[in-house]
Amino acid sequence: MPSAASSAREILVRLHDVMASRTTAQAKLNAVVGIVGEAMHSEVCSIYLLRDGELELYATRGLAQEAVHVTKLALGEGLVGTIAKEGDVLNLDEATSHPDFAYKPETGEEKFHSFAGVPIIRRERVIGVLAVQHVESYKYGDVEIEALQTVAMVLSELIANAELADGSGTSAARPQSTAAMRIAGLKLVDGMGSGYAVYHQPRITIEHTVAEDTEAERQRLYAAFAKMREQIDRMAQQAEFGVGGEHDEVLEMYKMFAYDEGWSRRINEAIDSGLTAEAAIERVQQRTRTRMRQIDDPLLADRMHDLEDLSNRLLRIVSGQMGTAAQLGLRQDTILIARNLGPAELLEYDRRRLKGVVLEEGSLTAHVTIVARAMGVPVLGRVKGVRRQIAEGDLLLLDTGEGNVFVRPSTAMAEAFEARAAVRQKRRAAYAALKSAVPITRDGHRVTVMVNAGLRDDVAALDVAGADGIGLFRTEFQFLVSATLPARERQQRLYKDVLDAAGDRPVVFRTVDIGGDKALPYLSQDENDENPAMGWRALRLALDRAGLMKVQARALLEAAAGRTLNVMFPMVSEAWEFDEARALFEAQRHYLVERGRKMPAEIRYGAMLEVPALAEQLDLLLPHVDFLSVGTNDLTQFLFAADRANPKLAERYDWLSPSILRFLARVVAPCRAANVQLGVCGEMGGRPLEAMGLIGLGIDRLSITPAAVGPIKAMVRSLDRGALMPWMQELLAHPPRDMRAALAGWAAETGVELA
Repeated sequence: MPSAASSAREILVRLHDVMASRTTAQAKLNAVVGIVGEAMHSEVCSIYLLRDGELELYATRGLAQEAVHVTKLALGEGLVGTIAKEGDVLNLDEATSHPDFAYKPETGEEKFHSFAGVPIIRRERVIGVLAVQHVESYKYGDVEIEALQTVAMVLSELIANAELADGSGTSAARPQSTAAMRIAGLKLVDGMGSGYAVYHQPRITIEHTVAEDTEAERQRLYAAFAKMREQIDRMAQQAEFGVGGEHDEVLEMYKMFAYDEGWSRRINEAIDSGLTAEAAIERVQQRTRTRMRQIDDPLLADRMHDLEDLSNRLLRIVSGQMGTAAQLGLRQDTILIARNLGPAELLEYDRRRLKGVVLEEGSLTAHVTIVARAMGVPVLGRVKGVRRQIAEGDLLLLDTGEGNVFVRPSTAMAEAFEARAAVRQKRRAAYAALKSAVPITRDGHRVTVMVNAGLRDDVAALDVAGADGIGLFRTEFQFLVSATLPARERQQRLYKDVLDAAGDRPVVFRTVDIGGDKALPYLSQDENDENPAMGWRALRLALDRAGLMKVQARALLEAAAGRTLNVMFPMVSEAWEFDEARALFEAQRHYLVERGRKMPAEIRYGAMLEVPALAEQLDLLLPHVDFLSVGTNDLTQFLFAADRANPKLAERYDWLSPSILRFLARVVAPCRAANVQLGVCGEMGGRPLEAMGLIGLGIDRLSITPAAVGPIKAMVRSLDRGALMPWMQELLAHPPRDMRAALAGWAAETGVELA
């Protein structure tokens, strides 16, 4: 069977002469369909181009010539329209069986059974479709589809030069509107910023797709790879934020992609097919984008984004178009625009002028989000169609807290933005003044306010916010950003650094909560969970994979030598699970003691109450635990059987509902009787009104996001706990229809600060 490279090369050799000829564009396309159809032994080869919003049959071999420039399909109409709309391949041995099949009688295509089509893409936009058909039922092979895609890339150059299709010309695209507008997105990093729109990557136009000399193209590629790897190595050495942090791990993974032999081999194979170095990189990049659309796992998708970022860098080097916005330098306050962004790319920017980032894609776990958070740069993600709506140089007002970016703002928009920014600044100043203030209620009750963390750099928030400690350190983050399972030494170094930075303030380490919806590519799972949040994850996984937990136990025990170690096990469903996890830690402690290792002065073991079933075993659990922490995020979705990631359900069930508050009240009493410390870690504790409700139940230990510490301290210091608690008991005994409104009304009447 011929290789994809040889099949494509056979066609491209013949297309080279067609491209170089001085005939009309129509004549060239007529020749192309003949060459492709003949080479693939297909009775039909057709080219459809997007013109005035419709797909027009522009050239064909095998269909009725009278249909050329007559047959037209809307985007999404028929097989061709579906390919153009989805930007993906269709390969069918029986075309009529596809639900989107649409018969066009003027084409005379009723006798053809098989169908294969690929999108013709220019600057990441579909501008046409290349299709082949066969009389007999026949599914085209992978080699043939690959050859079709390569031809489609070459066709995009011909179509662009002749400006035959919508959006294929060389003029810079402008937004469809120049009016002021608000565009919504997803908050990735909180903050506000204003500046002028700058696109991270100017469009790189590939002028020539067919190679004259494949060996010369290969040498250009090798030189570009060498230069790119040198840049990445230098960037990793100069990276900020100190040595040994998670950012280093992110950059190490990025570096791993840069040296990946499989990636360079695929580009070489594309050159073998007859493409130039630039076209070969773009061809492989198109495959990557197709795979990205098929990936449901956000972690794997993020890693594919890193590869996309490197592809862009390599393409700029090999084409000589090196001027990214970072390399050209920012001349004024800037909001950076990108489809996606790699972590190393973000580090190149001048932080004095970079006021925010807007991404078409992006996720909360993406590597660029990790780095942006450490840099203090607000990021808005999932902003669709930015190139159609934002032009280079447009003034932008970014408010990620509200999930908005205002484009070419009107006077009213700008005034409202400035007012919000002033209020935000005033609040920040007021909360900053509370940094040293102790969170004591008006009637003298001390509330412990701690922060949640997951990165080494998050520990700095202890001093900035004036928190009492770290009530939840998510140890899985180190696992999520690593390409391989983190070694014990690396885990130990992170835990020790966190303890050192915290000083005499407590740190509660939650053992790894991975698996389920936090799948790791290097950790195989026996099956795909249909309900991953309730699947094989957290303590369930750790007890099954005892080796994983033993390594983490030794790392934590040795890191906390001479200090107090607080260990918390996530997603405990039954008391025996906690007992088994504690026994595993104790066995590792004995193992290390026998080898003369210095151990913690004290070990305190805790459990997370996230699974409602555990509340029915508190009499069995409490005699064995030192503390209990309620994870309100998971607990809420489990109590209501409502997936918190489902946008239709995200706002449906209220944390201040009688169900949640009554459940928590039933947990408070036995913990108090057993003298077991009870706290809450999760978003519920970080919202002033919800936190007031928790304090009213008798919960006085909260672990929240660093940004919420100031508002919670302000609320606590304005609260009369002694008056609230009996009122809450009465409220729970006879709950009103709207518990939230009742609590807010009480707060307003008694002067509790909730802003």
